[in-house]
Amino acid sequence: MNTRHLALSDTPQLAQQPLGLLAAIVLFAAITPAVLLMAPAIAEQLASQWQLSPAQIGDLFSAELGAMSLATLPAIWWLKHLDWRRAALSSALLFITANLLSMLADTYPLLLLARFCSALAGGSLIIICLASAAASPTPSRAYGFWVMGQLVLGGIGLSLLPMLFARFGLGACYLILALLMLLCLPLVRRFPSGAAQGSNQAGKAPPIAWTKAGLGILGILTFYISLSGVWTFIGSIGSQAGLSPQSNGEILAVATLMGIVGALCATLFGDRLPRPLLLLLGYGLMATSVLLLLGQPQLARFALAALVFKFTWTFILPLILARMAEMDRSGRLMNASNLVISAGLAIGPGIAGRLIESSGGFQGLLLGASAITLLSLLLVLACRHTH
Repeated sequence: MNTRHLALSDTPQLAQQPLGLLAAIVLFAAITPAVLLMAPAIAEQLASQWQLSPAQIGDLFSAELGAMSLATLPAIWWLKHLDWRRAALSSALLFITANLLSMLADTYPLLLLARFCSALAGGSLIIICLASAAASPTPSRAYGFWVMGQLVLGGIGLSLLPMLFARFGLGACYLILALLMLLCLPLVRRFPSGAAQGSNQAGKAPPIAWTKAGLGILGILTFYISLSGVWTFIGSIGSQAGLSPQSNGEILAVATLMGIVGALCATLFGDRLPRPLLLLLGYGLMATSVLLLLGQPQLARFALAALVFKFTWTFILPLILARMAEMDRSGRLMNASNLVISAGLAIGPGIAGRLIESSGGFQGLLLGASAITLLSLLLVLACRHTH
């Protein structure tokens, strides 16, 4: 029995409640990384209300990102041995508790500890969401809505947080996250029970093709290194080209909307058109958008580059994750994907900053990012699943 047959044999149970499963995946995966998605507004409030230095703010967000990556390590064991629903409930309760503690924290060490615990719980929930999407009847659809949910919540948060901070302070953000998670608790039962239920069947499945899986993991890593390096400094590129802060901000706000459109297109076309063709189109446009930023882009060229970049970023990601899901429905590869996504997000800006300093401009970054984007394409195409 091959992996595809195994996946199809598990499908009926999931297909009975596709909307409930999809709602659980989208909502939990949107709420848990919300602080990182709304980082600009939160960082500004940390500086003004808590009087934190840039280094302290950076350490706080690094702790959250690191904790989300660390969640991958225990998940290697519990994905195979624990009921995913119980793991999700425990993680959600820890998330709620940690955010309430964050709201009440009055010292930096206590806030740091609370944010670490919140992110550790959030990382575990993201792993469950990724693994559940991999086991769903249409992974690319699930991943498309997953990305879209994060963008929508992040956009709403960036719009509302300044007003909430002005009235209630930083604690309002953490209280809202705790309340949102509390409201989502009934959806925990929509997750599959995972390895605890299907371990006997999974034991009969052939082993994962680890060479191809490794290529796919490297494809995700290089994809995130490229996009995080460019996106971190895209505002600086616009400023150097002479764009006003207002124009810069408006373009990047519209780019977020284009990101939602990109994720929606992935859900609509991911299973209807040949995936290799969609990947070639998406990656090609993404590399082109990076090259459009070379030189001193005027307003129109900069806007076009930013909009296409964000659109293709969120269009490609669900397709990559769906390709990984085809290779393993158990959630193990999705667990590894969570680790490399966080690693890529952390590595990209560091490499980008050094390229900018060494070249005295953005040319090295942009040429390097376009090359890494094409490398990611080759790696993802090379890990194509064969039945």
